[in-house]
Amino acid sequence: MHNPLTTTLLTNLCTLAGRPTPTREEIRLRPTSGVERVTFPDGRTAIFKYAEKPFHSEDLALRLAHLRGIPVPQVRSSVVRDAWLGMLLEDLGTPVRDADDSDGAAAAVVLHSAPAAPFLPVLHEAGLRALPDRALGHLDQLRKADRWQDTGDIKEALDQIARAATARATGAAVAPFGWVHAEFHPTSLHIGPTGWRLLDMARAFTGPGLLDLASWHTTLHAPDPLRLGAFLEQYVTAGGAPDVLAQRGGGLAAEAWAVGWHRMWVTERFLEQIVRWLDAPATDLASIKVVRRHLIDVLQLLEV
Repeated sequence: MHNPLTTTLLTNLCTLAGRPTPTREEIRLRPTSGVERVTFPDGRTAIFKYAEKPFHSEDLALRLAHLRGIPVPQVRSSVVRDAWLGMLLEDLGTPVRDADDSDGAAAAVVLHSAPAAPFLPVLHEAGLRALPDRALGHLDQLRKADRWQDTGDIKEALDQIARAATARATGAAVAPFGWVHAEFHPTSLHIGPTGWRLLDMARAFTGPGLLDLASWHTTLHAPDPLRLGAFLEQYVTAGGAPDVLAQRGGGLAAEAWAVGWHRMWVTERFLEQIVRWLDAPATDLASIKVVRRHLIDVLQLLEV
C-alpha cells in the first residue's frame, strides 16, 4: 500500500506533466526517500523519486547541471509538498554494465570542469576548519538528550582534529574546486547504450573536487590511499586538473588529505542527520561504532 503523501506527490506531478495516473513499481525505499518506476497506460515509463528535507532541492541541482553540460537524467516535472520533493525523471533503463574507475575519472572531469552553480552551498577552507567544531556541537546535543553518553573518546578525537584543522585545511581551494557531487560512487553513474548519466545530485555543493574522488571507492572499507592515488592519476590522464596531485594541509599527500577530510565531512553530516532528522536511539550503538571508525581514519590520514 502506497503512502498517501507520495501518492499526492505523484498525482501532482502527473497533473503538471499532463500525464494520466500510472502504475508503480518500487525500486528503492529508504526512511527519507524512495525511487519507483512508473508506467503510463500508453506503455511509456518514468522514474518517480521523492525525498524529505534536507534533500528536497535535487530538482534544482539536476536542472542546473543539465544547463552546465553535465549529463544527468532530465527532470520532467517536480513539486514540493510539506517539505517533501517529488520528481518525475527520464527513465534511463537498465545499465549496460557497471561503472569502472575509468568511467568515474571521465565523469569527474566533466563535473569538476562545469561552471560554478550560484545557488549551491559552498565548502571552502573555512568550512573544512569548522567541521570538527560542528560535529562537537551535534555530539553535545545528543548528550543533552541522554544519548551517546559513553563517548569521551569521540569528543577527544574531535577536539584534536579541531586544534589541527587550521593547518590541515589549507589547500582546499586548489584545483579542482567547483561542483562536488557528494555521493560520487559507481552506483551513482548510470552507463547506458548512449553514454553515462550522473544520478543522485541531492547533496551537491561547491567545494574541493578531491572530496568526490575520495568518495568513489566508498567509506564502507578501510582507507586505501594508494588506490586513490592511482585514481587521481587516471583523473589527470582523462583531462582533470594536474593540481589535483599537489600536496595540501601543510605537506600532506593529496590522497591522504582527500580521504581524511572526506571522512571528517561524512562524520559531521552523519551526526547532523542523527540530531535533526533521525530520532532513532535504538541505532545509537551502531552509529557510534561508525563514527569511531571514521575518526580514527581522520586522525591517521591528517596526521593529527
